[in-house]
Amino acid sequence: MGAIKSKAKLSKAEIKKLEDNTKFTKAEILQWYKGFIQDCPSGELSRNDFTDIYAGFFPKGNAGEFAQMVFQVFDINGDGTIEFDEFLTALSITSKGTMEEKLEWAFKVYDLDDNGNIARDEMVQIVKAMISMAGDENAQQSAEDRVAKIFDVMDTDGNGELSKEEFLEAAKRDQSIVQALSFVKTS
Repeated sequence: MGAIKSKAKLSKAEIKKLEDNTKFTKAEILQWYKGFIQDCPSGELSRNDFTDIYAGFFPKGNAGEFAQMVFQVFDINGDGTIEFDEFLTALSITSKGTMEEKLEWAFKVYDLDDNGNIARDEMVQIVKAMISMAGDENAQQSAEDRVAKIFDVMDTDGNGELSKEEFLEAAKRDQSIVQALSFVKTS
């Protein structure tokens, strides 16, 4: 991943690979590529540009911290930029993926240290960043309260961490958990 840099058009092989690895049609891939190259003429989306894009969606809050966390998941090859294939892969999952695929992607966002588990402090960081992005001044306390409730339900073995299995099973069982993991206020 991350090999598609700026050029006038994608090769047939690149299009085929993207069709095979995403849920987009050839026409959709070409349309997304056109927009991506227009916005990112170098063929790469930098960390700062990604953060600026998020900030534009959330002008009343602070999107910087959350954008940095999400950037890590988009940047599949870890080179510090998002190339078109990485962008399209993430977009495919988040917009057209199954519930399972979306939850697995969300798990990667929450697993900040990429160790296969979500520690309570990792979830507090993410939830705090989401609440702050939405413009809530009481982000820290609200995040800790929300995470405590989430862990009460999700941490079935009581070890203070969420395995991928615990996360996925609890989210599938209870839609209110998915809402609690969202930055949208539920109260």
